[in-house]
Amino acid sequence: LGLDMEELEEIEEDAGLGNGGLGRLAACFLDSMATLGLAAYGYGIRYEYGIFNQKIRDGWQVEEADDWLRHGNPWEKARPEYMLPVHFYGRVEHTATGAKWVDTQVVLALPYDTPVPGYMNNTVNTMRLWSARAPNDFNLRDFNVGDYIQAVLDRNLAENISRVLYPNDNFFEGKELRLKQEYFVVAATLQDIIRRFKASKFGSTDSVRTVFDSFPDQVAIQLNDTHPAMAIPELMRIFVDIEKLPWNKAWDITKKTFAYTNHTVLPEALERWPVDLVEKLLPRHLQIIYEINQKHLDHIASLFPNDVERLRRMSLIEEGGTKRINMAHLCIVGSHAVNGVAKIHSEIVKTQVFEDFAALEPEKFQNKTNGITPRRWLLLCNPGLAELIAEKIGEDYVRDLSQLTKLHEFVDDDLFIREVAKVKQENKVKFALYLEKEYKVKINPSSMFDVHVKRIHEYKRQLMNCLHIITMYNRIRRDPAKLFVPRTVIIGGKAAPGYHMAKMIIKLINAVAHVVNNDPAVGSKLKVIFLENYRVSLAEKVIPATDLSEQISTAGTEASGTGNMKFMLNGALTIGTMDGANVEMAEEAGEENLFIFGMRVEDVTELDREGYNAQKYYERLPELKHAIDQIASGFFSPEEPDLFKDVVDMLFHHDRFKVFADYEAYIKCQEKVSELYLNSKAWTKMVIRNIAAAGKFSSDRTIKEYARDIWHVEPSDLKIPPPNEPRDSAEDKTLNGTVA
Repeated sequence: LGLDMEELEEIEEDAGLGNGGLGRLAACFLDSMATLGLAAYGYGIRYEYGIFNQKIRDGWQVEEADDWLRHGNPWEKARPEYMLPVHFYGRVEHTATGAKWVDTQVVLALPYDTPVPGYMNNTVNTMRLWSARAPNDFNLRDFNVGDYIQAVLDRNLAENISRVLYPNDNFFEGKELRLKQEYFVVAATLQDIIRRFKASKFGSTDSVRTVFDSFPDQVAIQLNDTHPAMAIPELMRIFVDIEKLPWNKAWDITKKTFAYTNHTVLPEALERWPVDLVEKLLPRHLQIIYEINQKHLDHIASLFPNDVERLRRMSLIEEGGTKRINMAHLCIVGSHAVNGVAKIHSEIVKTQVFEDFAALEPEKFQNKTNGITPRRWLLLCNPGLAELIAEKIGEDYVRDLSQLTKLHEFVDDDLFIREVAKVKQENKVKFALYLEKEYKVKINPSSMFDVHVKRIHEYKRQLMNCLHIITMYNRIRRDPAKLFVPRTVIIGGKAAPGYHMAKMIIKLINAVAHVVNNDPAVGSKLKVIFLENYRVSLAEKVIPATDLSEQISTAGTEASGTGNMKFMLNGALTIGTMDGANVEMAEEAGEENLFIFGMRVEDVTELDREGYNAQKYYERLPELKHAIDQIASGFFSPEEPDLFKDVVDMLFHHDRFKVFADYEAYIKCQEKVSELYLNSKAWTKMVIRNIAAAGKFSSDRTIKEYARDIWHVEPSDLKIPPPNEPRDSAEDKTLNGTVA
């Protein structure tokens, strides 16, 4: 048709239905499950407005609504025939036949299906997203026939449930609408799963009542963090109140069905819902949670008599002040498997965050290190590198990323080294042109592209990167004649709209960029760019062009990280702390092939024990003092000298993430990075060693481990024949079980 495919791809809106790593991980998992031939479904909410679009105005983040459905979404198919009711509010009646939840308000859940194709295997799975609809008699069935117009307008109240994504990453905001969203997705999904179970040959044994004994053999449900935790009491409600199963039987089936993945150890991110809110919105579920807790505490009291402190620590209900439900505790008690998302994180989960639970049932706790799909994060975003690899080791690595180890044979191959460097250079030139078009700054494509893209959060320490930029700037100005390895520092990411400090960090980076980029003494040696509206489609552009990947969270705070893996696979080197999956990346590639610096988890613990004193570092390190004094005195904000007072105050008096403690090690490590960058061949050889070691970080490997250790299903490499070829019915094998 004479159309350019790339131009067409630019027009399509991102489906920004998640915040950061959690939602992106789910997308990679769906791709891997389809590619591995698992009969799996991804369930979520079809938000009308996804993560906000970020605009930078005068250096500040400004949010705009993400009206991603404005031009329609060609990939989705509405399925009104599978619409389901979801109940809220009401009260509980206790009758001779059991509890009844009555006088509820009903919202309808309308499913939209999006196909998830496996890679070249003719398998297509389904992602089913629920949209909230008001029933047609909404506000009209009551006797208030008075205001018909207002009643119709009030339909919006019900439909607001799927209106907008809460934009917090690693932070819990206990709002009623958010709890409604969480229960909405859970209630609709469980009805859908049970309908499918009953319609299968396994559920239809008894004409009167379904036998649910085989349920956990046919259904596995993975809880992606605690956000769908209400699924546990909801499945119990269905089994006990509706299907009339005895409690113990229902609980046994429920536990065997669920497994829980923990994604963060930050205390402010853990979900703790006020009891009175749950009582108002979901009264029957609160009763069930109390019952689960009672039996749970009775069990612990029998094992540890008179240990009231242990009972308090392990209760699902937190007393003191407003009573709250600890959703992580509910997930642990109601699941047969609990996992962290990197080795170091799973250890912290076991030995610190949930140590009492791990002492009770050590076999329940596992590790499943995260991964990324090589289809999107190599083939699609970096075709030049993907093809170069295929020329050397064949095309099979796309489905079996462990084959990348074969690249070790070519680490001394001069031609291959040159070709890898050439692909990187081409990607950098292309991205530099994009930056010049979007940001009107001249970029030196031979400079080192130093990239720090992720959600803006204190624990991710964009501030430490900022201090390094200021330090480089001061060194250039102090000695303009000295050899300096040119850098383009690119920082990007969104701050939660209510997170004041994160927004100040964005403003500071932009203020520093303004000074650095307009100082003639610096010229092309150092450029700083804040990448506006960082999102998946922008990640696909910047990651293949990156030389240095910044993964500098305080040790023990980043559960895994997945951006780190994307950069490694795309030929960037990593500067990072021993945190999250960085630890395993260093293990795979050899620590000498990453730029590892700073405190380990033990050092952070020790520093907490003795008390972190930021002032000490400020006084000991002249370059740090100079940088902080510049920020504090208004060097970067002359029109408003005390603009960054809050930031400086935080760094001195309540920096939970100890930026100053790692500053010196970070600067020294960055000097080693610059030194290696001068030797292009040595740099590229290290790049090749990294790519060759990236195989472990495929989400295919991660999903195989979930399938084997948690879901108990077998991946199938059977290639289903395409629809245009006749099928032998004997080969029409049904897969044993489904995963939701």
